[in-house]
Formats: sequence, structure tokens, C-alpha cells
Amino acid sequence: MEAAADLIVGEGAAHLTHRRVAARAQVPLGSTTYYFASLTELKTAALEHLTRESDTWLEQVRTTLADHHGDPRGLCDLIAHYLADRDQVATDFALATAAAHDPALRPLALTWFNGLVDALTTYTDPHTAHAIAVFTDGALIHALLHDTPLDTDTLYRSITALTHTAHPRTP
Repeated sequence: MEAAADLIVGEGAAHLTHRRVAARAQVPLGSTTYYFASLTELKTAALEHLTRESDTWLEQVRTTLADHHGDPRGLCDLIAHYLADRDQVATDFALATAAAHDPALRPLALTWFNGLVDALTTYTDPHTAHAIAVFTDGALIHALLHDTPLDTDTLYRSITALTHTAHPRTP
């Protein structure tokens, strides 16, 4: 699964083959076809592996929001740190790209987005939480295309602007 995930992140899901995964994992070709009869099964398992990493990040988001009593500054620090990790950003983009081409994979790709919205709705209304998650998706694309990702202050100003007219919720 890790070899398949690495190939998806590095080259895209369209380039995934049993032979390439076996070579990357340094195992016989029969090993990959034994455990994953189809490329769809292999791709899905690799993307599920990548999604589990999102669960860890979402737990950090929930903890950070709670520790800062919903103040977005802590969230912005966390997002800035995430955006600076080019490998993680590329991983999440690869997951989104695979899901864009295969609707069956969309629930996996939406795990992070939906989890972020859920975590944010403890502190703001659902529409604002959704807007912040959409903005964060855009910040991910920005980080892929620019040498310098958005910093904490820029993220804070943007997220604060999105929350300016929001109706806060008390936890």
C-alpha cells in the first residue's frame, strides 16, 4: 500500500500498475496481484492509507481549536505548518486528483474537508466553517504552485475576514 501511495503522490493515480508497485516495494509481481486482484483495489487501499494520515491531522485541528477556545490564530499556525510540508500537500493533492477522476474515491478525498467543517462548527456556524474549509483547499493549491506558502498572518487575516460576519457558537 505504501509503495502504491508513493507512486500516486509522485506520479499520479493514472500511472499506477501492479508491476510498478511491485518494483517500488521490491517484491515479486505476484505479491501485489495476490493481495490486490485489481488496480482499483490497489488504488483504493493506497488512498485509504493516505486518508488515515488526514485523521491524525484532524485530531490536531480539534485539539488546537479547543486549546485556543476557537480563536483562529492556533488553527492558522497549524495550517501554515501543514502548507510548508510540500510532501504532505502533494499527498493531499494527489488524493483529490484521483477522486476527481474516480467518483467512487470522492468519499475518501472528502474525509479531510468534511472533518475540518465538523471541527469548525463547534466554534462557528456551518456556512462559515464550510467557507473556511474551501479557503483552506485553495491555500493547498496555492502552496503547490508557489515557492512560499501562505504564512500564519495571511491565513489569520483571511480566516478572520471569513468569520467577521459569522454567528459564533459556544462550545
